[in-house]
Amino acid sequence: MANTILKKERLIPGQTSKLVIHAPHIAAKAKPGNFVILRVNEKGERIPLTIADTDKEHGTITIVYLVLGKSTALLEELNEGDAILDLCGPLGKATHIRTGGTIICVGGGTGIAAMHHIAKGHHEAGNHVVAIIGARSKDLLLFEKELKSFCPEVLISTDDGSYGHKGLVTELLKDRLEKDTTVTEVVAVGPVPMMAAVARTTEPFGVYTTVSLNSIMVDGVGMCGACRVTVGGETRFACVDGPEFDGHKVDFAELRQRLAAFSPMEKQSYEHHCRCKCNDKK
Repeated sequence: MANTILKKERLIPGQTSKLVIHAPHIAAKAKPGNFVILRVNEKGERIPLTIADTDKEHGTITIVYLVLGKSTALLEELNEGDAILDLCGPLGKATHIRTGGTIICVGGGTGIAAMHHIAKGHHEAGNHVVAIIGARSKDLLLFEKELKSFCPEVLISTDDGSYGHKGLVTELLKDRLEKDTTVTEVVAVGPVPMMAAVARTTEPFGVYTTVSLNSIMVDGVGMCGACRVTVGGETRFACVDGPEFDGHKVDFAELRQRLAAFSPMEKQSYEHHCRCKCNDKK
């Protein structure tokens, strides 16, 4: 049955989960960088989630999500064998895969999962892929094993030094750029401050840098206008013009301000959902 959850794995209990979903029509066409729109139930809102992996042979797609608001909390309540009501995709412009040289893919938080699909696409195109991933601590690190299955180099940093380099992913990135002149592109997917820092790090080296702005998307088809971003002085819509853009042209200050506008509403919705669940159990 389409949209059925075949496998669920709680990567970080209570915070981040991975779903493998039976979606053969999407799996057949999905490319790195694409996302899907899903709706958990008839009263649920539409939410965009980037595809972390696909398996065309078995007709599955993989998504990874952070439990942040009501909709992801509802998604977290589903288990293996349950079906997602609506699943639409693939959407968005696919990653432009460059060939030749070294591609460095940088990921942070749940963005590592989305970066994984992009890194895999570059690998399958014959590029030498270096993955740099980071988290606050070792237990919050995602997709290390998956990346190591095809990336010849996976560099790791943690804020607390519990695993790999103690520090930021940008420190590992800068060190690599100083030593490696074969790097032709850097791809960054993760929290907006991290992507902004990656763009600042690569700019002096003149290395083309791609960032994914999926975190600001809402309806995913360009109707609501909530994902407006300024790129190179012009207004773009992350869902239909992206979600990937030239990191050296993105107005990150404006992007951070726009993202912050949704935070109070997400928190309020999530807290209301949790209170209702607790009352239902009484």
